[in-house]
Amino acid sequence: MRRLLYVGLVLGVVPIQTTVLDHLSVAGVRPDLCLVAVSLIGVFGGMADGVLLGVLLGFEQDLFSAGDAWINLTTKAVIGLSAGVVGRYVARTTPVTVFPMVLGLSVCSGIAFLVAGAGGQGTLAAVRAVLLPQAMFDTAIGMGLYWILAERFRKDDSLV
Repeated sequence: MRRLLYVGLVLGVVPIQTTVLDHLSVAGVRPDLCLVAVSLIGVFGGMADGVLLGVLLGFEQDLFSAGDAWINLTTKAVIGLSAGVVGRYVARTTPVTVFPMVLGLSVCSGIAFLVAGAGGQGTLAAVRAVLLPQAMFDTAIGMGLYWILAERFRKDDSLV
């Protein structure tokens, strides 16, 4: 079942992000569904699953985008690893722990893209106009999906 879910994510998230979310953008800003998916897979599935899905989704994003090569692959793999560490070492993930994690990972990903784009004079404007709104959008989508999926994928605490 898990493999089928992962195959579905790899085949479906990037096309949905590039087609459907263009029409659902707010002020030209749309969420990064790959970032949200990798974050939640890392939390629920662990570090290995987070890195694997991060590499696959990041590669797929790099393959279909005209941006700098390997940036999505690298950032999504690091995001999957980071979320997997949170999922492993936080005794019981809650919205209080997932909110700052997704927000922080989204901001870090945005900063990586700003640095890779060589920043320049419009960096502060890009942070205000794109990076922060996208991070909040990613976080809102991530929190909504977390609330939907938490009871289904949360580890059984009765074994502790």
